[in-house]
Amino acid sequence: MSLVEQEFVPRWRSQDFRLVPAALAAWGGTLAGLRLGWWAAGVSGAVAVVLSAVVLARRRARWLGAAGALLVLGLVVALPTAWRIRSVEHDPLVPAATHGLTATLRVEIAERPRPIHSAGYADQQAGTRSVAIEATVESATVDGQPVASAGRVLLLAPVAGWADLLPGQDVTATGRLAPARGGELTAAVVYLRGSPVDVTSAPWWQRAAAALRVGLHELCAVLPEEPAGLLPGLVLGDTTALPQQVEQEFMESGLTHLMAVSGGNVAVICGAVLLLCRLVRIGPRTSAVAAGLCLCGFLVLVGPAPSVLRAGVMGGVALLALGLGRRGSALPALAFSVCVLVAWDPVMAADFGFALSVFATAGLVLLAPRWADSLVRKGVPPGYAEGIAVPLAAFVVTAPVIAGMAGTVSLVSVVTNVLAAPVVAPVTVLGVLATVVGPWWPGAGYVLVHLADPEARWLITVARHGARAPGAVLTWPGGWFGGLCAAGLLVLAVIALKFRRVRILVAVALVVVLLFVVPARVLKPGWPPAGWAMVECDVGQGDAVVLATAEPGRAVVVDTGPEPGPVDECLRRLGVDRVPLLVLSHLHADHIGGLSSVFEGRAVGAIAVGPGRAPVWAWQQVSAEARKQHVPLLELSEGQRLDWPGLSLDVLGPRYVTARPAAEQDGTAINNSSVVVRATTPAGRVLLTGDVELAAQADLLAEGVDLHADVLKVPHHGSRYSLPQFLAAVGARAAMISVGAGNDYGHPAKSTVDVLGTLGVLVTRTDVDGDTAVLPGDGGPVVARRGEPRGPPR
Repeated sequence: MSLVEQEFVPRWRSQDFRLVPAALAAWGGTLAGLRLGWWAAGVSGAVAVVLSAVVLARRRARWLGAAGALLVLGLVVALPTAWRIRSVEHDPLVPAATHGLTATLRVEIAERPRPIHSAGYADQQAGTRSVAIEATVESATVDGQPVASAGRVLLLAPVAGWADLLPGQDVTATGRLAPARGGELTAAVVYLRGSPVDVTSAPWWQRAAAALRVGLHELCAVLPEEPAGLLPGLVLGDTTALPQQVEQEFMESGLTHLMAVSGGNVAVICGAVLLLCRLVRIGPRTSAVAAGLCLCGFLVLVGPAPSVLRAGVMGGVALLALGLGRRGSALPALAFSVCVLVAWDPVMAADFGFALSVFATAGLVLLAPRWADSLVRKGVPPGYAEGIAVPLAAFVVTAPVIAGMAGTVSLVSVVTNVLAAPVVAPVTVLGVLATVVGPWWPGAGYVLVHLADPEARWLITVARHGARAPGAVLTWPGGWFGGLCAAGLLVLAVIALKFRRVRILVAVALVVVLLFVVPARVLKPGWPPAGWAMVECDVGQGDAVVLATAEPGRAVVVDTGPEPGPVDECLRRLGVDRVPLLVLSHLHADHIGGLSSVFEGRAVGAIAVGPGRAPVWAWQQVSAEARKQHVPLLELSEGQRLDWPGLSLDVLGPRYVTARPAAEQDGTAINNSSVVVRATTPAGRVLLTGDVELAAQADLLAEGVDLHADVLKVPHHGSRYSLPQFLAAVGARAAMISVGAGNDYGHPAKSTVDVLGTLGVLVTRTDVDGDTAVLPGDGGPVVARRGEPRGPPR
């Protein structure tokens, strides 16, 4: 339970539920209106009004207040909320968006721009190339004709010129309209290309908050990359500098909520102020005012996200109760927050972050104290009992929402949250103090940041080990169906565990799992298959191949995928800790994006590249990584042979080299400069072709290069740019296609797959088969599939 709640909240048995029906009516009715249409909100509000009238007619004193609140919220849902939903449905931008028309809009920025991370592909570097911005339309012109729109739009804009905008600024933007996603009060999505025009100044408090946020990033620059990116995320919810791999590890270990500013951050900040006031003997009213001022400043600093506003309103209600000397319940404060925020901004009713925040708080208020009391009665010390009950309650109530939102359930969430809990409050307080003090006293700011560094490193360690634990993440159906299934399963489990015999059966089942299933999976895992010679790693829309040597744990890696993380996971599954040579077939982003993660806990002998130096940014990135890791950077050329015990590589190409400068080379030229190698392994010959296209394939054929191999890594993710003669010349028994699930590039092309099929080749695809291994067999190479492909690109 939060520090603010502990200041005035009684135990769970005395919670006041009278505002809960009004909150449920407001939330449920608004959500129905957003999903089904304005009429659903009207019907839901009318039902709430009728129910409240029935209660009022019976004149039961205890429920008169609850009935009055339900009546008011029912009228709000039935009238203003339904009208707002209807207004958006009939906004003139809606039909214009359906036809993809061009519009010029004068808008007011409503929220800070949210970065959109994109995986690298071809000559596009991985990272943040665009931002999403919520804005309110002040005036609009569609195809030269003014239209009367006052709705909300979502701007999708390039980073340059747009990423630094602040709430309250007015801008003029021109772009193509597209239909908005259903269930939101958004009239249209606007795709922008140019820079904002006629930008007004932001309010002074927004400029001050922006300066403080920039100051924290500058202070964190003295720390290593991972803690420097994590600290602003923990304090401000700003993950722009956080490495993608760390963000993924936090999600898989169930710690991603730590980087979404919500009730926990508000509780820590206000709790620290209240504690300080108590130490200097300041009265409760003055303490509440001081905490309230800090709360307001913190809300401006982090921005008006739904979970932040929920926590802010609830914290304000709690502080008001403290100042007035009325130690009410946290549950009415939570219900009141839901009522106010959903009425003020109906979109929050459909926001996953808002739902997570509300459910987590409800679990901490209703379940955690009860479970902690139960553990204490069974002999567990109070501090340990609360340390177990709080993350367990948070996991139980939020698991259905997370399952529906992400399509996964973290099985290590409770453990990781218990381990993370002791450092969350200290790192938050130190980070906020550094943010506020840094601009005025940089020396003190640097000291505070260094003091927060060990806590941030500990959280990264917990998240990393949690994400790498066997079975850390359970795949689950996504969407509303998956969320409802998870909720139903948890309800059945809670009901069933009330019966002694069921508890005994559950305990026996857990013992069986711990004694037999877990050791079988962890100590003798089914992957990798014994004696593997080659593995095509599933890294999404990119390439990464691992070639085993005769020495256990030692393997050559060819390409690293589009982003850090997946290739590291693949190498860990294979037990590879030494990489004598890391070959980059060419410098497109989907082949070099995971370069840094190959060095995670591994010794790398050298990085090898071909003669290509395009795109320029990629060559600079590879060179910088080689210098950073203190490994040599080698150039491979035609005719070279490299040998290790049990493995040899023959460099066959590139035979096609363009004379154009690197800055002028297009994607086709870069693909055709790919290094082509033939690996000789215990499973037979393997031909690795990078992304060579028609011209490079034709050159290899024309020069009579021996292309014959038992296994073919199909060029360019199975694109249509493959010559049938080239595929036939290889004569492979198995062809492996590395491709991302749900990619937008049409990979693999049906024509290429059909040609391979007519040649009698066994075709595997990482988007279907996951990691794919090649093993030596009696009659030739044998293919084994891991069967857990990565999901669609984020």
